Amino acid sequence: MVPGMDSPARRAWLIGRIAVPVVVTAVGATAIVHYASFGTSLASENGSATALSAHQESGISHRAGDHRRSVVTASKPAAKGHAAPARHRAGRTSPHASPTPRLAARVAAGPIRFRTLPPGAKLPSGAQCARWVRASPSPEIRPSNRVYNHARGQRVSPKLLAFDGPKAEKLARRIDGDFTGTTQEILRWAACKWGIDQNMVFAQAAIESWWRQTTLGDFGTDPSLCPPGHGLGVDGKPGECPQSYGILQNRYPYEKLSWPGIGRSTATNADTAYAIWRACYDGYETWLNTVPRGRQYHAGDAWGCVGRWFAGRWRTAAADGYIKAVRKYMSERIWLTPNFRHAG
Repeated sequence: MVPGMDSPARRAWLIGRIAVPVVVTAVGATAIVHYASFGTSLASENGSATALSAHQESGISHRAGDHRRSVVTASKPAAKGHAAPARHRAGRTSPHASPTPRLAARVAAGPIRFRTLPPGAKLPSGAQCARWVRASPSPEIRPSNRVYNHARGQRVSPKLLAFDGPKAEKLARRIDGDFTGTTQEILRWAACKWGIDQNMVFAQAAIESWWRQTTLGDFGTDPSLCPPGHGLGVDGKPGECPQSYGILQNRYPYEKLSWPGIGRSTATNADTAYAIWRACYDGYETWLNTVPRGRQYHAGDAWGCVGRWFAGRWRTAAADGYIKAVRKYMSERIWLTPNFRHAG
């Protein structure tokens, strides 16, 4: 979306408490190992565990403009054309060494949890993240994503993030959607590649689409905001077209340079969404301090950047309401519940 542009808020709110992060002991033999070359840690994680490991509470959101939308609820799967929310980024710096044999052994031994890396941290490559993710495969719980999960990824122009400056453009050059796998594997790959806690990604993707790449949202009547092939009335709503697409509900009018990848490829959709989040988290969204806001924007607020993805503004009531909903899903580990996993 275009930085600083307002649009009417059209969303349904999820009601829930703010989840309080807790430090727990992982099930079985747990060990914290250092993500040596990237300045954070990975923890072994049992897929059926219900407790959360301690994590850095910073901030996440989407990018330029007012990216507001409706939220998909936990009570039922998102249907095609169901409206969903928005998103963005932020960051910091720290030099580190390369992965150790001990880390490789830990990855081979079982699943690891990718955690939030500090602003400006050196990020792992997509290829390295692919190796780590494939070392602990996950089953497919969304068969409807199969074609999108195996669709060839798409590189996007660095101009996608030009409004946020040259450092953000450098981040955009990393977007390629170059990964195929199950839905959970793709989300973990994106979390690893952009240095964000994978459980935040799981929870946000549940809010946005119930993990369905086929989700369409933010229907509108302006034909200039319809992507090719999705003109007014084509997607089931007479006189309207969807503006938001995919598992993270990337919004076409503000991400035209990532089309059609964000619609056709689950990996490109997630890759683009968390590149935007990282730009916010690394501190490149300074325009957020030139528009209405709840407080001053700054680097390193991972949750603030999550709220930005939905509201297009920094720490407003709308942004904080979205953050609360994502944190609730994260606390509940919604992606492990029968209602979620058996949604098909």
